[in-house]
Amino acid sequence: MLGTLVAALLASSAATAQVSDDLVKIGVLTDMNGPASTPTGQGSVTAAQMAIDDFGGKVLGKPISVIIGDHQLKADIGAGIARRWYDVDQVDLIVDVPVSAVGLAVQNVANEKKRLFITHSTGTADFHGKFCSPYTMQWVFDTRALAVGTADAVVKRGGDSWFFITDDYAFGHSLERDATSVITRNGGKVLGSVRPPLATPDLSSFVLQAQASKAKIIGIAAGPPNNMNEIKTGAEFGVFKGGQQMAALLALITDIHSLGLPAAQGLLLTTSFYWDMDDKTREWSKRYFAKMNRMPTMWQAGVYSSVMAYLNAIKDAGTDEPLKVAAKMREKPVEDFFARNGKLRDDNLMVHDLWLVQVKTPDESKYPWDYYKILAKISGEDAFGPPDPACPLVKK
Repeated sequence: MLGTLVAALLASSAATAQVSDDLVKIGVLTDMNGPASTPTGQGSVTAAQMAIDDFGGKVLGKPISVIIGDHQLKADIGAGIARRWYDVDQVDLIVDVPVSAVGLAVQNVANEKKRLFITHSTGTADFHGKFCSPYTMQWVFDTRALAVGTADAVVKRGGDSWFFITDDYAFGHSLERDATSVITRNGGKVLGSVRPPLATPDLSSFVLQAQASKAKIIGIAAGPPNNMNEIKTGAEFGVFKGGQQMAALLALITDIHSLGLPAAQGLLLTTSFYWDMDDKTREWSKRYFAKMNRMPTMWQAGVYSSVMAYLNAIKDAGTDEPLKVAAKMREKPVEDFFARNGKLRDDNLMVHDLWLVQVKTPDESKYPWDYYKILAKISGEDAFGPPDPACPLVKK
């Protein structure tokens, strides 16, 4: 009897140890009120909660909860919240984290604390390159995938002469560099570029230079707010009517909604997700719309996808121990409403198919948020490329 009691106690102790603190806590660290709040923000919180609810609210018999933080797009604030969450609040996983500078700061804390972090709305390839980590995953996109995917697909469709309007900082430079390498490799030409500073109030002169180049494609190697202002200015100056096309190397469906189809029509862009692509994307997106009154961005849909994959990995691993969960996440393909042909690689980049789309004209749009024509599928292998040898996780 004593032996049986001891065995039962040990078994009970082991079962309790499966989930640290008897609670799985997920922190959505995002921009709640600033310029990134529409494509991330409360929408990312909602997506995470939807995944938890759809999973059943518990894993291994333990409850799952969400905690919310606003990093205000500042690296020091983001790192401070992450440190407190890991140390004091016992957060098991941090998700979202727009802006690469903040994401890299949070990654440093995750490495130090040996806790998991999945980034969705940050594009730097350093996450799975020189700064790759067993504790950090990149789920939705990187700058190379968007730039290379867009340039490769557009050149193959005849867009073989380009002129770039490039944000004058590292993000814009990397987009232009990656796209240029693909354009020239495929026999295209880059006729020139201009580099407005971030948040330039008047972009007219830059757009006029691009228009005067007569390039078939004006490449927008920029993020908000310049990218949308450049597209709007281009429409006002008759870029599309003059036979040129604009290709945005980073644009989200909420950007198109804000611009409106009269200004954005004809724009080319690459996306990881479009709500109206098939029955699976529509079913989930309509449930999201009922909560948020707008359709999800690829970042918000990616939050749901990764949280669901994380919870399933805890279930399969029988524990929430970070490295065991990450290993389980790499074992299975990622095939859900968000990802097609998805796979979490050894460098912790989730590689999946992307889509080259063109923004519809007002006449082509038949209902609210009916914004994109899908022109081509871009395979994950082509878009993301091979693992970076600088990543120590990559098997040599």
